[in-house]
Amino acid sequence: MIIIPASFDSFRSLKDNTLKVTFETNELNPQQLLGLAENLNKFGYLAFNRVPFTEVERKLIEGLEPELQENGKTESQRLRGVLFRNFERNNDGFDSFVKYYAHHMEKIINHFKSKLD
Repeated sequence: MIIIPASFDSFRSLKDNTLKVTFETNELNPQQLLGLAENLNKFGYLAFNRVPFTEVERKLIEGLEPELQENGKTESQRLRGVLFRNFERNNDGFDSFVKYYAHHMEKIINHFKSKLD
């Protein structure tokens, strides 16, 4: 786990409706830099607090386990990615991925809801 003091700098929306979040920090020691390098392009959790974390909060954060597949993505992330690739190839007349995604997710939800009857 890496805990470093940082300033929340900015965020922006990406074309697949995810967000890019940017933080700035002062100079880091070699151990902190190594911790960042080891986690580059890895999935995890980000916690931001305007005051230092208490010991109880740190232990709670350390206990979180991401539910990832071998490729580093959750099943829902994989499904969203597949739907996005399909949208890029054939948008089915939808003018945005948001609408395309909502339509196809509703179809998937209704499919499984129908099995509950």
